[in-house]
Amino acid sequence: MVGIRDTVGKKTSRVPQVNRRSLLVGATAAGGLAIAWSLWPRDYRPNLTAAPDEHVFNAFLKIGDDGHIGAIVPQCEMGQGVTTLLPQIMADELGADWRTIAVETAPINPLYTNTLLVDEDSAVFTPRSGVPDFVSDVRSWARREWAVRHAVMLTANSSSVRMFEGPCRAAAAQARALLMMAAARRWDTDWEECDTQDGFVVFGQKKLRFGEVAAVAATLEPPAEPVYRASSADPLYGKDLTRLDLPAKIDGSANYAGDIRLPDMVFAAIRQGPVGATRLKGIDRKLGMASPGLLHVVTHERWVATVARNWWAANRALDRFAPVFETEGTPVSTEGIDKALKAALKGDGYRISATGDVAEAMTGRTKIAAEYAVAPALHAPIETRTATAAPDGERLRIWVATQAPAQCRDAVAAATGLAPANVVLFPMMAGGSFDACLDHSVAVQAAIVALQIKRPVQLAWSRAEEIMRLPPRAPARAKLTATLNAAGGIDALVTRIAVPATSHEVRDRLFDNAPADVAQRAAAGRPDAVAVEGAASSYAIRHAAVDHCPADIGLPTGRWRGNADSYTAFFTECFVDEMAARAGTDALSYRMAMLGEAPLLARCLLTATSLGGWEGGLPGTAQGLACHSMRGSHIALMATARQSERGLQVEQLVAVVDAGRLVNPAIAHQQVEGGLIFGLAAAVGATTDYAGGVATARKLGQLGLPRLSQTPQILVEFIDSDREPGGLGEIGVPVVAPALANAMFAATGRRIRRIPLSGHPS
Repeated sequence: MVGIRDTVGKKTSRVPQVNRRSLLVGATAAGGLAIAWSLWPRDYRPNLTAAPDEHVFNAFLKIGDDGHIGAIVPQCEMGQGVTTLLPQIMADELGADWRTIAVETAPINPLYTNTLLVDEDSAVFTPRSGVPDFVSDVRSWARREWAVRHAVMLTANSSSVRMFEGPCRAAAAQARALLMMAAARRWDTDWEECDTQDGFVVFGQKKLRFGEVAAVAATLEPPAEPVYRASSADPLYGKDLTRLDLPAKIDGSANYAGDIRLPDMVFAAIRQGPVGATRLKGIDRKLGMASPGLLHVVTHERWVATVARNWWAANRALDRFAPVFETEGTPVSTEGIDKALKAALKGDGYRISATGDVAEAMTGRTKIAAEYAVAPALHAPIETRTATAAPDGERLRIWVATQAPAQCRDAVAAATGLAPANVVLFPMMAGGSFDACLDHSVAVQAAIVALQIKRPVQLAWSRAEEIMRLPPRAPARAKLTATLNAAGGIDALVTRIAVPATSHEVRDRLFDNAPADVAQRAAAGRPDAVAVEGAASSYAIRHAAVDHCPADIGLPTGRWRGNADSYTAFFTECFVDEMAARAGTDALSYRMAMLGEAPLLARCLLTATSLGGWEGGLPGTAQGLACHSMRGSHIALMATARQSERGLQVEQLVAVVDAGRLVNPAIAHQQVEGGLIFGLAAAVGATTDYAGGVATARKLGQLGLPRLSQTPQILVEFIDSDREPGGLGEIGVPVVAPALANAMFAATGRRIRRIPLSGHPS
């Protein structure tokens, strides 16, 4: 690596060194990949199962003789409404009756690969800066083709609609054409003169139900290119249709992994010890075996599991076994994490992005700096990680919520020695996830236990295990340094962020089945553009740079709702607010002056302040602003919050969002409102300290989460737009903490530079 001197003369930023060897390696890789590609499958077929009265049209649609339409959804339903949104897109294009729509989870198949997420990840993870175009292109191409071959069906990054709107619409258009062809044969007419509406194929006064022609239609050859339906007078797209999963969730009939009941099934609990390179040293087998209701005990080098006829008995037995663990190295602690972050922030870093000439712009100028910190953020879904596994001859069946079904299946296969084809995975709905379902440890553990005891078993983590073992969103520290122009605006800005290289950890765990501690050590010190995503904001700053300072904190970290944007927006929006106050300028005007190149975000900001009654951010107003763009969407938030005897009291959140076209406005509102509440929880709690390698929190009640009585009045408005849909699952999260911190400054005159918002400077 080569060093670059930053604006204060220290060698703090590094960039990849491109030399002849790296170019030759890239060229050789391109040739090898081209040969390998010639041997790969060029075409994939649907592997759907159909009942005797059902007919498969393509990978996304089945139609029954009774007219019901099976919409195939390749994404994990974890509350975001994807099992309504994708069927709604298909039903609209098909001309279907919404009452006939049924939903099925897609099987593992390369046809459902989330190539959008892979492409976006490639753009961030392998930026072109310092790398020849052809090398970057080969890398991106190779990553996409590898993902397709390995059926990387990831649910993440608010990508479900953005990725699958096109394929779902095309699949529906092809099925619609086939239905019209079959009907046209009966009527002896041109199929292109037919149409579909409310579940019928229509031609003048003639009508045929979809079910009447489905059997014949499924045998025909579709047009080479999709023939899309003309605009409808009463489209389903854009309507507030009732969620398809709602009735079952209300009446309790919806099945989660913990609801599975099988003949001869038993229940298991598990204890895994401190985080880090931990091994099981021993158990008190004599005392443990006397536990009431105990059936089996299963030991593994990293954990011990107990099996009983109910989970409570299994969990109580763990206490009697009194497992003893030993951990290599220094135990993880909050103090150690903070020390590592501070050291990384002062040390060398990697320059991830740059515009203008920062060094020149800061030379000889007065610099203004501020430091910020965020704690680890927990997932804390209602459903702790749960899996049900059942041996079935040479096969193993497993029921689990997963955001990466192929990788979950492969992890189970690798751990048990079974062939992947002999692992039958049933992807379940998740009771919340926030990317927790990218961790497949519980599925692997359930499989090992089931095979050892030779009977079906359901393993559920306790809340304490879930808090301890699910890798949290990484803690981070940042230092922002700026120089101002004559008007007090930001002329140059350097954002340095000390944070672990989380995306490297996640890849090693997800695709290589590396243990969390092994993946953490392997990622330590590596540059990670994803870890600072969102720091290069929408503001028009002439000279700007973002540096990643990899921190080795010893604590495994993972993906989380909003990911890096959840802290980079906090750093940027708090710092911009500080610069506005320093310039004696209204925080709204200060931002608007820098949003000339981001008109969509500027419109959101103006609308939010108009709806919320912005009073100029004067002392005592208790109002704060924040805005952010991510995943093709834009949001502005105005928060009203005060300090009281009961702590932080959030009175109102007014959010305005531009997310392009909305498939279902009601679900869009739910997603933004849910994101705002999630962001509020993270702003005031949703974290834990660590001592001796153990999380100090054990229960939800110890996480400082806001209660219903503390939930503020929330107003969400959407900007009408015909743009392509943007992401909605995460956009509400990043803006809450900075808006609240800025509101608290307006109310008290004190700056809060830490999440959770403790009221004290970092």
